Amino acid sequence: MRFGIVVFPGSNCDRDCMQAIEAAGFEAGFIWHRSASVDGFDCVVLPGGFAHGDYLRAGAIARFSPVMDQVREFALRGGPVLGICNGFQVLLEAGLLPGAMLPNTSRKFVCRPCHIRVETTETPFTSSLRVGQVLMLPIAHGEGNYYADPATLAELEASGRVVFRYSDPQGRVTEAANPNGSAGNIAGICSPGGNVFGLMPHPERASEEILGGTDGRLLFESVAAWVKGGGGSGLRDQRLA
Repeated sequence: MRFGIVVFPGSNCDRDCMQAIEAAGFEAGFIWHRSASVDGFDCVVLPGGFAHGDYLRAGAIARFSPVMDQVREFALRGGPVLGICNGFQVLLEAGLLPGAMLPNTSRKFVCRPCHIRVETTETPFTSSLRVGQVLMLPIAHGEGNYYADPATLAELEASGRVVFRYSDPQGRVTEAANPNGSAGNIAGICSPGGNVFGLMPHPERASEEILGGTDGRLLFESVAAWVKGGGGSGLRDQRLA
């Protein structure tokens, strides 16, 4: 199992991802944003940071990086793609996931642990978890307020593509548990095929006991088990659409 971590100018969680993936017992390598290939990797990770300085808006320039054409092709072939924080924002800007990110309703950068509840296990990244399971992962962002128009939100809900919601430690989805004002307390969503997944919390920052928790490791282990099983069974259509 080999993870490919895309590095944009301004990425700052690429090495954190590598450390977390290797600590979980898997191989990882970097993919420069100008690369014309993602061959040799079983899963592509778009890490957090400030790609291209996040000028214009978060992810708006990164979507045009040459590697994104390869990421799209990889996803269309059913390959698992994970976008973390800024990586999630890039996936939104690239149209690989629907919606957009607005500034946090507090207008402040929020950096703290959050609880999130598993809403579906029909993705490679959550297939080893259970619905209703509560994880604790840190967030660190100023633009994590997920927005989509009412029709898109309704489609996401109806098709079971909301993967995580912000909750309290008991799994109750409340306004107080929402750190940024996201619609429906949404912390992560997936593509129709489930193989493209974006979330604002940072699993790589909760992958070793020394970091205060290992819940994030579960996502890397889950997708690795999915790949090892030949792409899994019982999930959605493995294609992007």
